[in-house]
Amino acid sequence: MPSTLQRRQFIEACGLAPLATLSGCATPVDLPAGQRAALAPAGRLRACINLGNPILANRDAAGGVAGVSVDLAMALARQLGVPLDLVVVDAAAKSVQTVQTGQADIGFFAIDPLRGQGIGFTAPYVLIEGAYLVRQVSVLTDNAQVDRNGTRIMVARGSAYDLYLSRELKAAQLLRTTTSQAVVDRFLAENADVAAGVKQQLEGDAARLPGLRLLPGRFMVIEQAMGLPLTRGEAARSMLARFVERQKANGLVAQSLSRHGIRGAIVAPLRD
Repeated sequence: MPSTLQRRQFIEACGLAPLATLSGCATPVDLPAGQRAALAPAGRLRACINLGNPILANRDAAGGVAGVSVDLAMALARQLGVPLDLVVVDAAAKSVQTVQTGQADIGFFAIDPLRGQGIGFTAPYVLIEGAYLVRQVSVLTDNAQVDRNGTRIMVARGSAYDLYLSRELKAAQLLRTTTSQAVVDRFLAENADVAAGVKQQLEGDAARLPGLRLLPGRFMVIEQAMGLPLTRGEAARSMLARFVERQKANGLVAQSLSRHGIRGAIVAPLRD
């Protein structure tokens, strides 16, 4: 089995953030036949954590990674009775690539048909609003006014709202930056008309920068789910889906959102 240093070197060689290993959850538990091998075939659960969505994960004051996605990964590792390795990235597109290429066993994603070509999703565990931000002096006052000729919208490349708007917009032009955190700064630097993103992120940007406002309401609902490579098969995806439903039902997701002080997200409805 590779050493912690070897695993760290592998992750860093792939251009990802350093690996965090949480080894306090390796007590074996009784599981349905094949579940541990299906979800953590190497005997460790490698969970990709995307810091690009502040509702799901952030770095804490000590530099560690925390959030609802981390809590879910820890709960799954405990259920499987294996250690947990966090593969930390800064953008949704990197998270998708990491899981699709098998560098992680599971990840946390907004459900999207394009991503579904390589990732098997569970039902959503939280629902998040996608919103628009404009300057105070903008003539735009409603989401329906955005999709017009000449309107330039800044988005994070490969994000859920980039994929959605790429399909839905008929007239407005998309401009792209590398991460969600950079959207508003690039919107200002390039004199774009609109910034699109997770509502909570945009609210934070409007609070730190003068002269900005959010358009009322939302332009989309982002369904945030867990996922794993399609190559793992339907049985593994079904196991992960059942795990997600249990965590919604037993209150873990709601408690995690509350503990981390998350606004702008709600627990998704249970699925039969």
